[in-house]
Amino acid sequence: MTSKSIYLDNNATTSCDPRVLEKMLPYFSHWYGNPANGFHIQGRKAAKAVDNAREQVGGLINARLGEILFTAGATESNNLAILGLARMAHAGKRKHIVTSAVEHKAVLLPCKNLREAGFEVTSLPVDCYGRVSIAAAKEAISEQTLLVSIQMANNEIGTLQPIKEIAEIAHAQGALVHSDAAQAVGKIVVDVDLLDVDLLSVSAHKLYGPKGIGCLYIRGGVRSIPLEPLLYGGGQESDVRAGTSNVPAIVGFGEACQLAGEAIVTEVQQLTILRDLFEKELMQAVPNLKINGRGVKRLSNTSSLVFSGIDADALLINLPNIMMGTGSACTSGAIEPSHVLTALGLTRREAASTVRASLGRFTTTDEISIAVTCISQALQYLAENQVG
Repeated sequence: MTSKSIYLDNNATTSCDPRVLEKMLPYFSHWYGNPANGFHIQGRKAAKAVDNAREQVGGLINARLGEILFTAGATESNNLAILGLARMAHAGKRKHIVTSAVEHKAVLLPCKNLREAGFEVTSLPVDCYGRVSIAAAKEAISEQTLLVSIQMANNEIGTLQPIKEIAEIAHAQGALVHSDAAQAVGKIVVDVDLLDVDLLSVSAHKLYGPKGIGCLYIRGGVRSIPLEPLLYGGGQESDVRAGTSNVPAIVGFGEACQLAGEAIVTEVQQLTILRDLFEKELMQAVPNLKINGRGVKRLSNTSSLVFSGIDADALLINLPNIMMGTGSACTSGAIEPSHVLTALGLTRREAASTVRASLGRFTTTDEISIAVTCISQALQYLAENQVG
């Protein structure tokens, strides 16, 4: 075992890049004004910082200034996109929502809410790699469809979805397209124009920014796609998202996006090398290892590992200094197996034997080698002691 802590849970959250923190600090103490007040320098300085960050965030995904609406994160953005659109259109003929079986709960639960309110909701199936069926999408999306919400990259297995193709199908029927891109932005190149999405959710803490801040991209802004607010109050964010702007977090979000845009090509290459090394060494050490999503397009940092016959919780308990996950951080306390893994066709036992390793900007080659050694030793101990 190792005494060094090795963090391999970057899909749950990344650390805040020191350069991001440095940009944020002055807005806690020196420039602390409310950007809604333009009558003094404190307010004007804060407002300028918010506008600059909005431009930085938009620059990462090729969006315009007025198309970025700041929220508390992708969960709020997903809820605002789905519920806000549906509640605005409740009197219309389009009462059908299409999503997929492997979405984050921040998409599935708003859809459940709409189903209970009288909307029809279709959940598209996925194949054994976690890819949405294009044939099923063509069959499901119709002139009654209001919104198609499909994630860009899966948080548990890293599989990338064919968003552009789905958008083409949806738009042909007059439906709008939303994508939860929390796991994708900053890890792959995301261009909202090329993908032709109408709404897109982002979280700063998935790309080395602070927690508690994110955005919803709205094509053409709120005048083009009206949304019913979830919060009412002071009229911030184009009267769609009330609440005093979290200036330090917004500044950090902007800087994180700036840094991601500058480094994304290099980081993708580096993380792909590290992930492939990690999986290669593990497969050599663990002959019966299964890797979910391997063989299709997926995030360069994500490995979903099925250790047959071994309980994932028991494995992680015996790896106190190797930080990984057993699924989505938002559902890690659930007794039921991961809905993502069972949608792939894994049995309950296989799902319970699955560990997710997600590498990041600060992961090193030495850490990969140490992690493989520690995992191998822990598996041997569990096998010898018949644990799991």
